[in-house]
Amino acid sequence: MAKGKVYLVGAGPGDPGLITIKGVECLKQADLILYDGLVNPLLLQHVSSEVERTCRVAVGCNNRRILKQDEINQRLITAAREGKTVVRLKGGDPFIFGRGSEEAVALREARIDFEVIPGITAATAAAGYAGISITHRAHASAVALITGHENPDKSDSSLDYEVLAKFPGTLVFYMGLHKIESIVSSLIQAGKSESTPAAVISRGTTPFQKTVCGQLSDLPDSVKKAGLIAPSLIVIGECVSLRDQIAWFEQKPLFGLRIGITRPWEQSETEIKLALKMGAQPILLPTIEISGPADWAPVDNAISRLEEYQWLVFTSANGVQYFLNRLWETGFDARQLSHLKIATIGPSTAEALNAFHLRADLVPPQYRAEALAAAMKPLVGQQRILWAGANRGREVLQNELATVSAVVDKIVVYENHDMTEWDPESIGLLESGELDWIGLSSPSIARNFNRLLTEKAREQLGKKIKLASISPVTTQAASEVGLQVEAEAEEYHWKGIFDAILKQESSTSTLPRNTESTPE
Repeated sequence: MAKGKVYLVGAGPGDPGLITIKGVECLKQADLILYDGLVNPLLLQHVSSEVERTCRVAVGCNNRRILKQDEINQRLITAAREGKTVVRLKGGDPFIFGRGSEEAVALREARIDFEVIPGITAATAAAGYAGISITHRAHASAVALITGHENPDKSDSSLDYEVLAKFPGTLVFYMGLHKIESIVSSLIQAGKSESTPAAVISRGTTPFQKTVCGQLSDLPDSVKKAGLIAPSLIVIGECVSLRDQIAWFEQKPLFGLRIGITRPWEQSETEIKLALKMGAQPILLPTIEISGPADWAPVDNAISRLEEYQWLVFTSANGVQYFLNRLWETGFDARQLSHLKIATIGPSTAEALNAFHLRADLVPPQYRAEALAAAMKPLVGQQRILWAGANRGREVLQNELATVSAVVDKIVVYENHDMTEWDPESIGLLESGELDWIGLSSPSIARNFNRLLTEKAREQLGKKIKLASISPVTTQAASEVGLQVEAEAEEYHWKGIFDAILKQESSTSTLPRNTESTPE
């Protein structure tokens, strides 16, 4: 056996939260990730290794080279023989219409060690997100999973529509949108009732999910009128009739909106989860990158003199993480902070402290430097304060606290570096106006966002794309560089940005957004 190993991992059908815990563990341990075109790229937040996207069809692959299955198999084998731990990340489940078994056979023949990590398949996930239970004790005691896209090299179809028409349960066709007229007519000719409840789910479990329901005979025309696109799932059976009662996913408050997240990629997990929870599609548009300081000596020196300070101040979650991690790396722990009072600029920063089992002594009612300084003034007269922050930022704390004879020593525990450009896919969404909102979460991010805009993207602002700001200071910074903010957070954190977007959407919407195309 070669020293390397391959994991065939099911990613689920679209929602990045549907991958299994074991699948995420494999992603974190891998040296190389080969992921399918239908896999949600947000799953790559779990990855710190080399990543390659594989495309077997042109749809959705943005001019990338189309790879044959044999080429993918050989890429897995070659990487494993180099001693790498490889994850082959596949949409849905690797062994349900995913060609994972073909890859497993190729690996076994090459004497490559492998494991299969099952995934949630579209039949259960997309149907469930559309409010369709594919089994029900009153309607269906069996389910048939059927390909709508057979091997084109076969001379005859393996599907027996006479059997399928008589099947006593729910029929689920994968990848059958392009053949829906043939599938429907074949079933009806074989004896399936024209009035059988049926549905097509397009882009299931994503914020762009769209479902068409009706009777079987009307389905092709309804799908055409609704403009549904692949990937899709066709569900046929009495269980479809329950959708009116149990549909839930399309009712999320921000369902169907694309929202740009301007935080650094590695710091965006909370915002990504929040967007998905509210039904929106997060698009990562980082304007800065985060790293440790070029020189740790000032930080290490301050840590060795902590007894000289009475207060420790954090104005970001990044500051908390970088400072406390460095405290540990230099051989100390939280006991070094026992004599200190700790102040944070807001609840998000305080929550970052909680992860280290520390509690903030002071969190101002408004989450900005001016409010933090005002709250500290009565408490810190003639005291020494250590501020663990970034290499850039305003000097409000130093200036304001100096008025009560407090001394603020700032140490740089992390650095912000300006991004030079966004990835081509994000730029394409901006230039085509396919984003609905973009959140700006600091004055520097607002300025950097403006700097990174292309002319085509700038033309979409105010027309199709709107901006939401985290605070008045950020709104002012955006205005100074010519950006118009349409919504401003009442509470100065990312949850406040999403709430402001929801408030604006609710006030301007005249019809429910989360409607479906359903035949009359």
